[in-house]
Formats: sequence, C-alpha cells, structure tokens
Amino acid sequence: MTRPRSLVINDQLEGTYHCVSRCVRRAFLHGKDSYTGKSYEHRKVWIHQRLVFLAEVFFVDVGGYALMDNHLHVVLRNRPDLWQTASARSIAQRWLKLYPKRRDASGRPLPPGEDDIEQLADNEMRIAVLRRRLGSISWIMKCLKEYISRKANAEDGCGGRFWESRFKCTALLDDAAVLTCLVYVDLNPVRANLAESPEASLFTSAEERIRGYRARQYTDKKTAMASDDGVLPAGIDPSCDEWLCPLDNKPNRRGLLSLDLPSYLEILEWTGRQIAKDKPGVIPRHFPPILTRLAINPNRWVESAGRFGVLFSVAAGTEAHMKDIAARMGQRWVCGIKAGKNAFLG
Repeated sequence: MTRPRSLVINDQLEGTYHCVSRCVRRAFLHGKDSYTGKSYEHRKVWIHQRLVFLAEVFFVDVGGYALMDNHLHVVLRNRPDLWQTASARSIAQRWLKLYPKRRDASGRPLPPGEDDIEQLADNEMRIAVLRRRLGSISWIMKCLKEYISRKANAEDGCGGRFWESRFKCTALLDDAAVLTCLVYVDLNPVRANLAESPEASLFTSAEERIRGYRARQYTDKKTAMASDDGVLPAGIDPSCDEWLCPLDNKPNRRGLLSLDLPSYLEILEWTGRQIAKDKPGVIPRHFPPILTRLAINPNRWVESAGRFGVLFSVAAGTEAHMKDIAARMGQRWVCGIKAGKNAFLG
C-alpha cells in the first residue's frame, strides 16, 4: 500500500532512514550488462561523487551506502537542529551551489557571486522554503536520482525513467535498527557474491571506512610512510571517508551510533563470514556485550542483519517503537512488528 511520505518521514524531527531505489529498465544499468557485455561501472563513480557533493550541501548525514548493479542503498539522517538554525546566507550559498546560476564555456558550474547570495538571502519567504528543502530526506534523494537519470539518459541517447518513481524508505527507530541496517547495507555485495569481504566491496561505506581507517593507522605509525617532501604515498588518504557521518561522536561531529569504528568492523567482518557461508554460526563470546548494549538479540543477529530488507518495510526497531510509529500513522500495526520483537530487546 502506498503511503504519504509524511507518515514515515517528519523533517521537523531528527530521524534515520534506509532508502532504496532501483532501476526500471533492463538490469545492470550501473554495472556490467551481461547481455551486451557493455560496462556501466563508471556510473557508480557518478553516484558516489554526487553523494559526496550532496552530503556537503544538505543538512543530512550519510551514514552508509552500497551501490549495486541495478539499485542503491543509502542510510540517511536528517538534521533539523542544523537547518533550523542556519543563517540565511548559509542557506543561500548552499542552494546556489546545488542549483548554480552561472556556468563556464564547458558547462561546469561557477561559484555564486556575492550579489546572487545577498539577493537570495534577503528574500525571507524563499529562504524559508529552501531551508526546509535542504533538510529534507525526499529532496536529497530527488537531487541524487534526477541528476543520475539525466546523465544516464544523455549517455544512452534516450528519455524516460531511469529509476522507479518512488524510493523505498524504512524508518530506523533506534540504535539497534540503525546498526542492523548498516551491516545489511554494507554486506550487500558479499551476499550477492560480488565480493568476498567488506574491504573488497567497492562502492560501499564499509570499504570506504576501512580504507580510511587503514590510512590513518598507516600515517600514525610514523615509520617511513611519507616521502622526503612530506607527501604521502599514492593511494593513502586518511580523510577519504570523512564525508560520511562517523559512527561514534567526534569533537566536531555527532556520530550515528554509540559504537566505534573498530567494533563495527569486527561485527561486520564476522557477520559477513556467516552470511557468506549461509550458516547461522555462533555469536562469539565478546559480541553479546556489544550487541545487547544496543538492545539487539544476539541469538537472532545473523538473520536480522542478513534479511533486514525482507523483515522490515516501513519501519524497523523494537516492538514498542514499532507500535509507536503504527499509532502515529493511524494504524494498529505495521509490517515487521513481529520481526522487531524477535530481533531487538526492550
């Protein structure tokens, strides 16, 4: 049943959401087409670059992503605390960066001029509209999908839809749901037999976080890691994942979970091995304290992380949180309440 997006997403309140969008034409539209042999892998670069750009422009945190051959997953958190308090000038600058007024001869956008910024910032009614848009989950998805659709259609020399008309959106109601969903998203290539491990899962937040983590460890050792001129060796970029929302709190940024990156990667690695072998396995002794601290049932962890997209539709969280959102939507229940009761504690 199609529901108004406003029943699931409230841009006035902070929330974390799992968003999925699929292609509507033949498969592999941003992977390798097995029928023609033509590769569209470069479109994953487009999507990644666009995500990085939108994370800088919007008041929305990107907590995770996975770019598959015919669909994409993103985990987004809106930040009303930021867009509601931003200055009119900041709103104007961000909007003009998103929709530039001027371009150079090659079509590349030019930085907005002071006159353009001041003129827009002085328009209070317009700024009020743009403020809400820059904090909207629906708008960031629109700006992602529309941009890629136009580029892909231009490359294919055709028109029409590239993506499904609506993206699927699941509200993640608590830390337990956020962690489970992040692991599910990051392990998509492993489950699809496209990669053997998280660090080999290209175009996922896991691979990017691992690459950044290793680069920071590399530079921290201070053992002949830089050349004589102080430049790091090629491929070593400690800041490559800084555009992503950190998992735990940082001095200048609020994290997505009360869980540090090494702990998350340990859970991710172990879970990926169980799913890859198609065996439920046994949770290691040191995992229950981490999982139960986040109100996750360790005995159902592998199933919850492996079948998240099947178990939960509109929302995911503890049974109590699921019932709360059902009441907010004017319903007695929502799909996934039983799964939430089994997967999460509390």
